[in-house]
Amino acid sequence: MRFRRQPSRWLYMLGIAVLFLAGFLLLVVFGAQSYLKTVAGQDDNMHKRTLTSYFSTVVRDYDTRGAITVEDSVYGPVLIIADADSGYALRLYRRSTDKGSELMEDLAPLGEPLTPESAQVIGQTEVFSIEKQADGLVTVRTDAGSILLHIRSAEDGT
Repeated sequence: MRFRRQPSRWLYMLGIAVLFLAGFLLLVVFGAQSYLKTVAGQDDNMHKRTLTSYFSTVVRDYDTRGAITVEDSVYGPVLIIADADSGYALRLYRRSTDKGSELMEDLAPLGEPLTPESAQVIGQTEVFSIEKQADGLVTVRTDAGSILLHIRSAEDGT
């Protein structure tokens, strides 16, 4: 008894295997692209939340009478948060570099000039403006959005 070869059956099985393999590879590629988009969105959201929460935390921690002032400098507006006990001030400003604009944090004695070479980079932002209003409110605008800060010491006199 002789067995006949059936080449069509082998081609059919090979075609099914190639089809499953191609489907699997497409699933991996589309899944990886979806994952990359999700991670990029999370990074952008985290950057925005970091900048805005940073301002509210710093202002809340140093909210004493006359501690928060706004001045102009060669870098634009500077948010100065003084610590009366130590005589130092935290100065926040934007500096333009060849990499883009960076939000800088400079800690130095009160009255000292800004030293961006020793300052710490907080984040990247092209926009940085500060508006201090008479009712104890300060609006800070960055690329991440605007944050309205309520200066408690301005209203209760502490």
